[in-house]
Amino acid sequence: MDTLEQLRAGALAGRRRLRLSCGLTEFPREIFTLADTLETLDLSGNALSALPDDLPRLRRLRILFGSNNRFAELPAVLGRCPQLSMAGFRANQIERVPPEALAPGLRALVLTDNRLAALPPEIGRCTRLQKLMLAGNELAALPPEMAGCTALELLRVPANRLQALPGWLLALPRLAWLAFAGNPLPGAAPGPGTPKAPAMPEVFDAGAPLACIAWDCLALGPRLGEGASGVIHQALWRRADGSALPVALKLFKGALTSDGLPRHEMAASLQAGAHPALIPVHGRLAGHPQGASGLVMALVEPGWAPLAGPPSLDSCTRDVYDPALRLALPAALRLARAVASAACQLHARGINHGDLYAHNILWRPDGRALLGDFGAASAFAPDGGPLARALERVEVRAFACLLGELLARCADDGDAQVAAGPAAARQALARLQAGCAAREARARPRFAAVEAALALCARQAGG
Repeated sequence: MDTLEQLRAGALAGRRRLRLSCGLTEFPREIFTLADTLETLDLSGNALSALPDDLPRLRRLRILFGSNNRFAELPAVLGRCPQLSMAGFRANQIERVPPEALAPGLRALVLTDNRLAALPPEIGRCTRLQKLMLAGNELAALPPEMAGCTALELLRVPANRLQALPGWLLALPRLAWLAFAGNPLPGAAPGPGTPKAPAMPEVFDAGAPLACIAWDCLALGPRLGEGASGVIHQALWRRADGSALPVALKLFKGALTSDGLPRHEMAASLQAGAHPALIPVHGRLAGHPQGASGLVMALVEPGWAPLAGPPSLDSCTRDVYDPALRLALPAALRLARAVASAACQLHARGINHGDLYAHNILWRPDGRALLGDFGAASAFAPDGGPLARALERVEVRAFACLLGELLARCADDGDAQVAAGPAAARQALARLQAGCAAREARARPRFAAVEAALALCARQAGG
């Protein structure tokens, strides 16, 4: 964390990144001493309610964070910042987005946990916008002009007041990662081509009920990890038959995340069902001393690792891989088949994963895979109707991105191990990837067809 004292003393001269969180009520003018170099400015966690009119003096500014402040509207001056591509104003009191605040080069806009009741039609002019985070607002509709946001890939609108998912939204050519849980979608009066969907239930109908596992039957072990929605611990489950089973316990925080509400994540995890490429859920936690919700899951054995890291500020919507990662074609095919099969089951059960990314996949070098993280999951009626088909084809585009990333890492570069598998299988896989990424959403295959095509590729590759 940088300090105002360092800035005033000139100790931060030439900096490209600056983060100040020290109870600021006014924008420090000293920041302009970095006008020739500053690219990323993080003013989150202060008490700011305005930005200066001469902010564009920061002529290299690309990324600006103003979360957890006191802004009542998105600052209009942002639209005059020539290089601005990302703005994050989560957890303010924003009720309005002035049209002039929308910078022409904007790629990512984060307005999670505010008070927005509407977006301006001018957002449709943001033709470079890839990521739009709007969870936890008061939006009753999305402006139809957003159909002009043809670069939009990731959209988060959980916990709003949406009455319908517009047809134009599900037809956006690049949309791949969509979350919409916690909206009162039933009872809407949609226009032509606008399908309706049920709101995300608190608890899905998961068929045979899972066990409720008492807190007193769990011995809490070391922390394994922490995400936006909860903390995962290793634990020992002392069962009624006297046996003890090592498990993973996820304790949910209960607060809104950029993806949605943790209770929807828990509901989707319960509804997903058993599948070789999903982490098994033993049951729901009961009797926590502070009333926390939780899931008791199978403990993933050592040796599994995330396939990639999450998107960076620069990559925006694309995962960041280890540059050294290389895959044999049979392993890449096995991984892709596992994920496609899991996604097929989820959609058959009325679950849109919403975050089908490599960073949410645990894998082994032989191609075994586990798809996790239901934080962006949303429910729909799995009736095979227009909405169900449209949502599946949005998620198929996310799979296309994953498949393209796998292909790029098993390309023939002269390494005999990397070049494993006949050329015919590679060509078929490339054609499948192109079909899954088709600009016309209706032209994309559904996951059952993707599974079948991958099985054929695997036979061609000898896997």
